[in-house]
Amino acid sequence: MNQPTLLVLASYFKGEAFLEAAKEAGAYVIFITNEKLANKPWPHHAIDEFHLMPDIHKQPDITYAVAYLMRHHQIERIVPLDDFDVELAADLREHFRLNGLGCSQARYFRDKLAERILAREHGFFVPRFTPVFNDAAVQAFIEEVPPPWMLKPRSSAAAIGIRKIESPEQLWFALEDLGDERSFFLLEEFLHGDVHHVDALTADGNILFAKASRYGRPPFEVAHFGGVSTTTTLPDDHPDAQALLEWNRRWIAATQLRNGVTHTEFLKRRDDGNFYFIETAARVGGAHIVELLEAATNFNPWREWARLEVALARGEPYTLPALRNDHAALVICLARQQHPDLSAYNAPEVVWRAKEEYHAGVILASSDYERICRLRDEYADGFARDFLAVAPPPEKPTA
Repeated sequence: MNQPTLLVLASYFKGEAFLEAAKEAGAYVIFITNEKLANKPWPHHAIDEFHLMPDIHKQPDITYAVAYLMRHHQIERIVPLDDFDVELAADLREHFRLNGLGCSQARYFRDKLAERILAREHGFFVPRFTPVFNDAAVQAFIEEVPPPWMLKPRSSAAAIGIRKIESPEQLWFALEDLGDERSFFLLEEFLHGDVHHVDALTADGNILFAKASRYGRPPFEVAHFGGVSTTTTLPDDHPDAQALLEWNRRWIAATQLRNGVTHTEFLKRRDDGNFYFIETAARVGGAHIVELLEAATNFNPWREWARLEVALARGEPYTLPALRNDHAALVICLARQQHPDLSAYNAPEVVWRAKEEYHAGVILASSDYERICRLRDEYADGFARDFLAVAPPPEKPTA
């Protein structure tokens, strides 16, 4: 069996399970990260070459560095561990003519404006939106669409940098404040509804795994106003799950994605009941969604993505692990205590506890969906009482 070489990029500390699974599958793993992350607890036993750069996103430095590595290695696959590395990996693939997402296709997983235009072209419900390049176009939009509006970075992640705008005066001030960064934003109508996510793995154009889940409070609300965050996997036969999986299938087809993991969010609008496309990413879902999915299904997105990449490098078919069909819920919040005491939250359904300082979190798993939902609500109320702390949202991502 040949040993394929994977180049893995990371500008944030994450994806340890990917590195370990890639090594277990027999890959030669070359890893490049930023110098400031050098002392993070990376799984060095699973990394064959560990390289540091001041900034992996600085061009042409990163291209020169990879070109030097290519002199002595036949790199088959380039893998970005974080959302902010997707475009970098695409650019490197284009330069070295390697398979995988190229620059134009990567925009459908990084650029919210490109995503919305594609979604609208393919018959998805989308919030009404406009680019903010042109003053007249912006004025026409705000005359047609009543406030509030959402001013969003086109290529950020999660709820970082999003502003809720209540009036035309606030909007024009915000656009002026953006200066030369203005064209990197879009404006869209604010919709009320429940936010859902579909986490999936696609191989050779076929969706082999997909699971629909529902957030409690929308991520924007939790990020900007605080509170306990929850997300719960939906039973596969739930009408909302079936609708979400079909919308996800249509999205994967629209983007023509051949291989990889995706995390795609939809909002079920309260006043019409339709699912609206919100955003997507060619990455593993964050905020402990990995542990949630593994608890419910035995599918770990990091590990299976690694196994897929190694199989692709070898030209072999990828096969799923044995799956189960349980239910799981995540309950998590910022905590006032450095090491919150979770001993009172001891139901037998608790299968995971958060280890990060100043965080309280558990995952509940069971074959009984109603039991999971009851425990989730009970624990969310308890966390709000016993642990909850609120911090201002970051304007920019931090490693």
